[in-house]
Amino acid sequence: MHMTLRQLTLFKAVAQHLSFTRAAAELCLTQPAVSIQIKQLEGHVGMSLFEQIGKRIFLTEAGQELYAACVDIFSRIDALEIALNELQGSIKGQLKISVVTTATYFTPHLFKAFSPRYPEVYFRLNVTNRTHVLERLSNNKDDLVIMGQVPEHLHVTAHQFLENPLIVVASPQHPLANESNIPLARLAQETILIREVGSGTRLAMNRAFAAQNLELPTEMELGSSESIKQGVIAELGVSVLSRHTVNSEVNTGMLKVLDVEDFPLKRYWYVAHLSEKKLSLVARTFLDFLLNHASEVIQQVSQPINQKNATATPLVS
Repeated sequence: MHMTLRQLTLFKAVAQHLSFTRAAAELCLTQPAVSIQIKQLEGHVGMSLFEQIGKRIFLTEAGQELYAACVDIFSRIDALEIALNELQGSIKGQLKISVVTTATYFTPHLFKAFSPRYPEVYFRLNVTNRTHVLERLSNNKDDLVIMGQVPEHLHVTAHQFLENPLIVVASPQHPLANESNIPLARLAQETILIREVGSGTRLAMNRAFAAQNLELPTEMELGSSESIKQGVIAELGVSVLSRHTVNSEVNTGMLKVLDVEDFPLKRYWYVAHLSEKKLSLVARTFLDFLLNHASEVIQQVSQPINQKNATATPLVS
């Protein structure tokens, strides 16, 4: 067989998407160009790699075998590139990172600060919810993951690198907006906008309410911090959010930080990987950067919300 890496790259993209159109778009090619290469690859293999049923395509048995081989081949090529870079002492190449959605409010600032130091490192960032980040972590799909709570069921190495205080926010027109030292029991009487089951913020809220023998109201569940912010601005209720997600809205007066007892909740951002994983030189370098410079970088691009919270938790995460 005389298949080429180019053909295998195209095949792998089609197999992952199960779509010639989406694979072509990902690789910046035309669909006919992809189809021609796949036909040539099938000629080398001597069997069909895809079958079409209705408007959908599926991998044939031969396609499944080739896809498994592709995963192994490209994994070995990536490992070879890492090994050669390390032999040369070169900090360059791909860095695969998965982050929970809330982390997107600060990770771009970290990438921006890191990139001038190591311009030959390029990031492949996957943004998803906590459940999918844990799936990727357990399947070793990334070099590093960033999350707000370390999983207990996985054998991972995790490092705190940034504070992540949780605060209570409301519309400036909310009846509690100008109250002081609001009891948590009083807050429990309000409509509280919460994240989906499994999110780190919701887990922290559950613990805070349970500590006072209170039940967290769950009548208003929204799927992202952004949708929750908009809901609070629209006066649908109050919410608990990571402080760095609301800096802009608080500084411009669109949201108000409520003075609730026991808040801010002190939490941290963690960078983690499977304990058995051998980190590449690039991953080790970025990990070291986070541990030594993340707080400084975020301080420089952030402003304290108010004097109380700036004193309690001076770093924005």
